[in-house]
Amino acid sequence: MGILTWIIFGLIAGAIAKLIMPGTQGGGWLMTIILGIVGAFVGGFIGSTLGWGTTDSFDFRSMLLAVGGALIVLWVYGMATKKS
Repeated sequence: MGILTWIIFGLIAGAIAKLIMPGTQGGGWLMTIILGIVGAFVGGFIGSTLGWGTTDSFDFRSMLLAVGGALIVLWVYGMATKKS
């Protein structure tokens, strides 16, 4: 159930991160959802490593980790695809 949880969190977190993140990252909503899923896994890994949350439950702390991870991944993606 842990992987499925973070995929669902990723879908939601990607949409929330797109609303929070200023600027245009490009790629549209599909890319945002994919990056949100990746970000949710990143947030879940960081949270589990630091003892802030687990990947087994739907709760507010887990959603914050997923959104935080999605924001990190969106920021990195924006920096990587930024044109000079």
